[in-house]
Parts: sequence; structure tokens; C-alpha cells
Amino acid sequence: MNFSGQFNVSVDLKGRVSVPASFREELREVYQSESVVVTTFEGGLVAYPPSSWKDIRENVEALPAGPVKDANLRNRIAPAQECLFNKQGRIQVPQALRDYAGLQKDAVVIGMSGKIEIWNQQTHIRISQESEALLKENAQAQADIGF
Repeated sequence: MNFSGQFNVSVDLKGRVSVPASFREELREVYQSESVVVTTFEGGLVAYPPSSWKDIRENVEALPAGPVKDANLRNRIAPAQECLFNKQGRIQVPQALRDYAGLQKDAVVIGMSGKIEIWNQQTHIRISQESEALLKENAQAQADIGF
């Protein structure tokens, strides 16, 4: 699991998003997959290898009945769609997911170890600033891990 890097990409008129070649190679070599499962997450999208998504689904199904399980089913599992890569290395992101993330023309694709995030550029700027503030609040923890 080694998705790494940040890439500015375009969303074409048909809603296709380019996924970096290094991510596609990782999916083929490590996960034996030509697709990702894309779902909603914190105002953006997150894509998982199908085998990882299967594990996540099983974890959600194993939760005790109640509001947390229902929220995960409603907000993460239900909107998820498997997206296949075309010959140009793009995935067709369904309209409902594009609307959720505000994807129109410009997007940012980020490798997050075992998952891939897809953000609207403006949302990515905001979420990155929030992340930076969180890291500054925890400066000692950052020093402890070598940053």
C-alpha cells in the first residue's frame, strides 16, 4: 500500500478524472485490480482498491445495530461506486459523487498510503490548511515521529 503524491488533474466534460500512472501500477501489481471503489468522505471523495473496500464493508456490517452503523451505511457504503479505468487511465466518476465533492473542472488527486483522495481544488486548499493547523497544535507529536 503505497499510494503517494499529490497531482492536479482535470475533470473532463463527461466527468472522467485521471488517476496517476503510479497509482494504477500499484493497483495492478499489489491489488490485481483495474478499478477502484469511490465513495464520499468529508466533502471530497475517497477511492479504495476493491479488496480493501470489501474489508471496510465487512467492518461496517459487523458494527452493532444503531446510529453509527446506519450513518456509515448511509453516508459511506450506499454512495460507493466501483469505477473502472479506461485506456487513458481515467475513471468515470458518477454524477452524484461529483456533485457531492463539487468536482467540475479542476481537481486534486492525493495518495494516502492505502487509499486515494479526490478533491475539488478549493476544498483541498481548505482541508490542507485545517490539517496543517492540527499538526501545529501537535508539534511534539510531529517531532516524535521525525518531522
